[in-house]
Amino acid sequence: MQEEELVIIRESTSNDLNTVLDIERRAFGNDKEAGLVSDLLHDPSAVPRLSLLASIDGRCVGHILFTAVTVTGLENTVTASILAPLAILPDMQSNGIGGELIKEGLRLLKACRVDLVFVLGHPDYYPRFGFQTAGRLGLDAPYPIPEEHANAWMVQELTVGVMRTIEGRIQCADSLNRPEHWRE
Repeated sequence: MQEEELVIIRESTSNDLNTVLDIERRAFGNDKEAGLVSDLLHDPSAVPRLSLLASIDGRCVGHILFTAVTVTGLENTVTASILAPLAILPDMQSNGIGGELIKEGLRLLKACRVDLVFVLGHPDYYPRFGFQTAGRLGLDAPYPIPEEHANAWMVQELTVGVMRTIEGRIQCADSLNRPEHWRE
């Protein structure tokens, strides 16, 4: 990617489904994430959701999806989302596009008054964008995360002070709330 190339990020629409699924397949080299994204985009329990596409010169090169989650056992109302997945076309990776998608997604979620955003991802990547280990803060994944991967379960507070007041287990949308999505 050349410096002058501008990354345009917009919300995806139902007309973008094939493009989104193609990006997921190509980024991950299989159909697993594409199937999950398709399921989540059609899952009423994933609402509200935020699906963003990144393009450069009219070519769609990346996708990110945030879906609703709840924190079980809470008396107060906390709004939360999970980032899953983030996909960038292989020839466009390591150009900052993923970071742009994350930042824009977090900005939009904050504007919609989402309090927390979770991710199960690379522990060297997501902290760059403000994520920190969630399990140590009393916020457990839907399924146990093996100790050697505990740092991969992360959270970011979008509403200052919310994490001081809560702990519990996260419940995802039905499509994501399956053990196979929580194993290495």
